[in-house]
Amino acid sequence: MKLDITLEGETLDLTAELLERYNVPGPRYTSYPTAPEWDDAFGPADYEHELGESNASGRPLSLYMHLPFCESLCLFCGCNVVIRKNHDSALPYLETLQREIARVARCVDRSRPVAQFHWGGGTPTYFPPARLEELFAYARGFFTFAPDAEIGVEADPRVTTPEHLEVLRRLGFNRISMGIQDFNPEVQKAVRRIQPYAETRALFDCCRGLGFESINVDLIYGLPLQTPESFGATADRVIEMGPDRVAMFSYAHVPWLKKQQGAVSRLIPLGMDKFQIFRTGIGRFTSAGYRYIGMDHFARPDDELCVAQRDRTLHRNFQGYTTKAGCDLLGLGVSSISGLDRAYAQNHRDLDGYSAAVGRGELPVMRGVRLGDDDVVRRAAIGRILCHCVLVKGEFESEFGIRFDEYFAGELERLRELERDGLVRLEPDAVRVTTLGRIFLRNVGMVFDRYLARPKDRPVFSRTL
Repeated sequence: MKLDITLEGETLDLTAELLERYNVPGPRYTSYPTAPEWDDAFGPADYEHELGESNASGRPLSLYMHLPFCESLCLFCGCNVVIRKNHDSALPYLETLQREIARVARCVDRSRPVAQFHWGGGTPTYFPPARLEELFAYARGFFTFAPDAEIGVEADPRVTTPEHLEVLRRLGFNRISMGIQDFNPEVQKAVRRIQPYAETRALFDCCRGLGFESINVDLIYGLPLQTPESFGATADRVIEMGPDRVAMFSYAHVPWLKKQQGAVSRLIPLGMDKFQIFRTGIGRFTSAGYRYIGMDHFARPDDELCVAQRDRTLHRNFQGYTTKAGCDLLGLGVSSISGLDRAYAQNHRDLDGYSAAVGRGELPVMRGVRLGDDDVVRRAAIGRILCHCVLVKGEFESEFGIRFDEYFAGELERLRELERDGLVRLEPDAVRVTTLGRIFLRNVGMVFDRYLARPKDRPVFSRTL
């Protein structure tokens, strides 16, 4: 069976055989080494030492704050969430979070500017506007925000009110990401997330009226009962709304990690069926004028993501694609992840462990990893594949003091197989991802991952498509 898919004006032929060969479990590469390689022996003292090292660099900061609470659990959810119907029972978490903010700030040079601040969840707008205002003011009291800081928040239209939006905008939030996933009523019912279009559209228009500089929407393809036709209808409605960016995530079916997903195992589209949904989405959004950034992101041609990709300054971290390269990411809140130049650290994933560590006056880190020289080189290679779709050999040789063809001799041999399949083009001075290869970016990046050869006790990653 063959499918054609049009991308950047080029029509590509994709066979079922090729899809089966590359639709394999693989990382999303929001970090390298990826989280399964991190070590529980890395603890609070290690992270504090790494923060001290990062101060010497003077690098700007990106802050991520995790607010994990939701009123109900969506069956597709793969996030670290806490379900609480009683909102008052979640208020002590904000006090704990404030104590962590103060503890982390003691380790960070106040002169380092915050270039990016993002609230994720869960559902940040689970809390009332007044509480969010208090939390924001508290955080600002410990850090120095750059005048042009990118300040963003994730919003669930089912619980977010115009008052929430008014307060957030007044505080300086300039970006908002709205979760939609799918507008089809049957799909919504199957995943237990009822979200009418009219309700979502009204909140979207409210954001526009308040002057948010960028409004993004999140969709998921591969959900139970989805078809190319139903997802196409959802995409059409999103295009009518006119977001600045669209994230069209592949549903990550990992019931061994998220037990609630087992309830939909028999209903999800797989293989070519799932790919046809992806094909429909990419066709709709690119026909409407959006550029395909890669993996799961679309943006308008004049959006700074597109500009950064053209300039090869685009970066990828735990929040996905970003223009804020060169920042040290500090994660705050339960399960949050920090990414420094030479280390990653993750907070305790359960509320009790997180709260107890903060109560002891510790940095609430449960695991992490220090990067060796080889990790840094390979992280750069994978990052540039996913962000820029090219590796310029001379840049690596100048930056890292290596001979590219010698250092990556084994990888270049494996890339020749991808070249035969039309995914990459091997040139004397560069490795370039082709238009077809942009659909399989994770697979190209996996060639440079030396940890994938290690045996795993159980499944770790979702499939790449």
